[in-house]
Amino acid sequence: MKKLSVKIWTLLLVFITATIVFIVIFTDFLYEELYVQDTEASMMEIAENLQRTYNGGVVTNDFIKQTEDYNRFSDVEVFTVRNPRELSACLPFDIDYESLIGADERAQLIDGNAVTKRGYEKRFDREVVSVIYPLVDENRLEGIIYLYVPLTKMTEMASRDALFLILIVSFFLIVMAFISLKSLERVLTPLAKLKEAAISMAAGKYDTRVNVESSDEIGELAKTFNQMAKSIQQEDEKKRDFLSIVSHELRTPISYIKGYGEAFEQQLVTEDKKADIYSLIVREANRMQKLTDDLLLVARSENTEDVEIAPLVLSETIREVLQLVKPLADEKGIAFTVKVDEETILSADELSSKQIFINILENAIRYSPEASNILIANKTTQTETTIHITDEGCGIEEEYLPHITERFYRVNKARSRSDGGTGLGLSIASQLIDVQKGRLAFTSEVGKGTTVHITLPIWEDTLE
Repeated sequence: MKKLSVKIWTLLLVFITATIVFIVIFTDFLYEELYVQDTEASMMEIAENLQRTYNGGVVTNDFIKQTEDYNRFSDVEVFTVRNPRELSACLPFDIDYESLIGADERAQLIDGNAVTKRGYEKRFDREVVSVIYPLVDENRLEGIIYLYVPLTKMTEMASRDALFLILIVSFFLIVMAFISLKSLERVLTPLAKLKEAAISMAAGKYDTRVNVESSDEIGELAKTFNQMAKSIQQEDEKKRDFLSIVSHELRTPISYIKGYGEAFEQQLVTEDKKADIYSLIVREANRMQKLTDDLLLVARSENTEDVEIAPLVLSETIREVLQLVKPLADEKGIAFTVKVDEETILSADELSSKQIFINILENAIRYSPEASNILIANKTTQTETTIHITDEGCGIEEEYLPHITERFYRVNKARSRSDGGTGLGLSIASQLIDVQKGRLAFTSEVGKGTTVHITLPIWEDTLE
């Protein structure tokens, strides 16, 4: 694969070549259209002026002398002859009369029209342009005025200022080469940095950044790369933290089960302790199962392909969820007050929505005191509805609220672990709400309780 610098230089070479070709063609055009035509026009003007002095009749010697005297004041050679065949005696080069004035040319002259000739002359080593004007009287060709000029070669015209042109072109090429080099360096250096940074990123160095100060497309690309690198670094750090926390969460129950299993194996457990130890092993096994289930939910909640949006009656969904969490609530004597609009229809995924309400209600039950009440209500606008779930628990300090949806985040770690929480419930709920284009918010007052605000879109048909 060619390097970008080679491609750019190739492109510049094509441009330069095209420019040179254009200059050559344009120079030839200027030579033909301006110089040659201007020379012919000047000769014709001279011939016309001389022709107007002819009064008819036989061409006199005085008229011939008058026209030839014009040579002293002009670069054009002028000859007047009575018979065209006499030109060979006047011209300093050989001339073929038949090719100079053939039948067609003679007819043109008799009609009073001029004849223009152009051809290479060996003696002058250049082209010669000539004009023949007739001297006609009563349809009789009495004589001709013959004018000729050896054309200056284009190379001779250019040679006058050749040194100056060479210096100008050389200076121009040097300046252009310098500007091209600096421009290429300016363009390619950031790209080289981006390439090195991409290689570092591929090697796992996610803290790699590119320092590009330009505000053009390359600068925008570098900024985008840095943003991407920052996002990847953050995700990598989250992944490492996640794995570390999962390992930590699993280590405790595994160590309990392993330790007591070895104690049973070595017959170190007394009969009066066996029941308690069996109970502890089952509880820790249940914790591991709950953690595993929540981890699977985390993985599923990140997959938007499994979400099927359909009409979902909010009140029915809440009633079904309350039946599922009722055993946990009954253990603490917690009651539910439901004030949900029966006509509210969500535009949501059924399984995801139920999981959201289960996770949030279980969390509310854990942090609510015994014999307390949890209120579930909703408020609907034209496009969405917000479900409010309010408990009478201990509340959460405001500084902790932005973090409670983070994975494994616990305001009170000891309490969360003792009552079976994995620290993933609110994180899963938050992801499932995001997938359904909803919002999750919290308000809390320490000592009075916490309210969770779940906003989800409603089914469009309900707007009619």
